[in-house]
Amino acid sequence: MKPNQLLVGLLSNRKARLGFPGTFLKQKNPHIMGVLNVTPDSFSDGGEFAVVNAAVEQAELMIGAGASIIDVGGESTRPNATAVSIEEELSRVIPVIEGIRSASDVQISIDTSKPEVMKFAISAGANIINDVYALRQPGSLEMAASLGVPVCLMHMQDKPETMQDKPCYANVVEEVNDFFIQRIKACEAVGIAKENIILDPGFGFGKTLQHNLSLLAHLDSFNSHGCPILAGLSRKSMLGEILNKSVDQRVIGSVLAALMAVMNGASIVRVHDVAQTSDALKIYNAVQSAN
Repeated sequence: MKPNQLLVGLLSNRKARLGFPGTFLKQKNPHIMGVLNVTPDSFSDGGEFAVVNAAVEQAELMIGAGASIIDVGGESTRPNATAVSIEEELSRVIPVIEGIRSASDVQISIDTSKPEVMKFAISAGANIINDVYALRQPGSLEMAASLGVPVCLMHMQDKPETMQDKPCYANVVEEVNDFFIQRIKACEAVGIAKENIILDPGFGFGKTLQHNLSLLAHLDSFNSHGCPILAGLSRKSMLGEILNKSVDQRVIGSVLAALMAVMNGASIVRVHDVAQTSDALKIYNAVQSAN
């Protein structure tokens, strides 16, 4: 199918999206967001779920293991990643979102920075926008406002191609916090309600190991904004630096990092290893209930 035919087809087959429950992010227990990369080049699972059936099956496995959100991404944002076209990204994510939605009422987030992809993904059944550029790309802020869905605003210094080229901060926690203040104001200025904003400090996106550790240690300071905090630490290079282990050997480190993020104030943890993270959080929740 040619790119313009794909766009026309999506427009003519718009699906009613599920409403996002107002109490969903206010639940006491933290949410697990399962990572579903439908890309050939993501740092951890690139190429594993590029086929639609395999991606939908993986989503179902993650839902069964405890994920309440599935994060679908069609463009890698790893260091030195290169951009893909709108048409290519749509061809990757839309069939997967439609497949997941037809099988489940799980919350689906679309991991994208392109306004066009946001629009068609929400029409296909997604109900959260997860943007590593925090709606700073041209037209994305207005598009998100028009769609009326929750948005996740992530901090990133520079851009994926160059973000790890000597990242520098005077005080990383203060600078990320200032960034959140600015982006919340920008969202509210176009009509995005604060209750629909999720904040992500962007672990590994333009940060050194020490920057990442400082953010994790002071994660609770971002709760002052009254927005849910999302932490994505799963399998990241910061864990590899600490453990001296390859990506596929970072499960225990990833689970522990997710647990520490929750203990420090995260409401959502974005992970690859859903079952293991779910087990850890069940124990944590049980202890919290006893208190």
